[in-house]
Amino acid sequence: MGKDKNRVAVYYRNDDVRLEERPVPGIGPGELLLRVEASGICGSDVMEWYRVRKAPLVLGHEIAGIVEEVGEGVTRFGKGDRVTAAHHVPCNTCKYCLRGEYSVCDTLRTTNFDPGGFAEQVRLPRINVDRGVFRLPDEVSFEEGTFAEPLACVLRGQRIAGLRPGDSVFVLGSGISGLLHIAAARALGAGRIVAADISRFRLDAARNAGADAVFLADRDVGGQLRQANGGLGADVVVVCTAAPPAINAAFGCADRGGRILFFAPSMPGEAFPFPLYELWRDGVNIFFSYAGPPGDTVQAIEMLRSRRVMVHGMVTHRLPLAETGRGFQLVARAQDSIKVIVLPQK
Repeated sequence: MGKDKNRVAVYYRNDDVRLEERPVPGIGPGELLLRVEASGICGSDVMEWYRVRKAPLVLGHEIAGIVEEVGEGVTRFGKGDRVTAAHHVPCNTCKYCLRGEYSVCDTLRTTNFDPGGFAEQVRLPRINVDRGVFRLPDEVSFEEGTFAEPLACVLRGQRIAGLRPGDSVFVLGSGISGLLHIAAARALGAGRIVAADISRFRLDAARNAGADAVFLADRDVGGQLRQANGGLGADVVVVCTAAPPAINAAFGCADRGGRILFFAPSMPGEAFPFPLYELWRDGVNIFFSYAGPPGDTVQAIEMLRSRRVMVHGMVTHRLPLAETGRGFQLVARAQDSIKVIVLPQK
């Protein structure tokens, strides 16, 4: 294959991801061409209800790699730099950005890579280069660098939910987002951390990530939580699954004065019973979180560098680009995988 060709994994649906060739994207002023060394498959990548209507497309937003070409006017980065990049970046000038609500910025929702990260090479647009590309410290591998974006999302969620040192934390759903919430909460000084899932495989991973207690979420979730947490609900409840039973159970898991963070989206149009009186009576606050602004990404990279958050053990599968389809099936099935990393240069 010549240098003008770019191998990409094209998504049609979860069980149909095809290896194709496309031209290497050209770059303009202010842009970078990135050689992708590692790209993580996110749980959002396998949300068919959201992805199929936009297919075919090249997904992949958790990336790390080496700068191959530098566009005119770029001074902060040079050829050969090791970097990670955020696909969604804010404008920093709208009313939402000015009050710190970056995740609802109109610009943030429209920015992206060209193509997505399941490719040998991607173009990083000017706006991403300006506020969404970050150097990787020597201590952080490319594989670890793919965790900068999801960890930033986690840090933002815990920040807006007001996680404090000593708070008890209950993580409902122990996939990769749940594990990162456990690890980050532990690093930030949380007290007792309890995790629940319907998979024993994932509960083992939750223990390894730092949970003090785990249980199967197959019955009386609130009762099991209190049994594991000294008879109390949790100060912070983090819901990392869109499963309706988990969402409904979460309302009964917060202690008085506690906070519930919904971290995973439901399908559009889904509605859930809302126990308003009980939440009002107990002073429970509810939060939602999406994306991770640049400041949280900087913190995430430092936590990876310092090993305050250890992610190497969360990776269960490393696949060459040609096996991206298998990776999507592993993540969609959610049985014997945690984090699947695609290695586009292999």
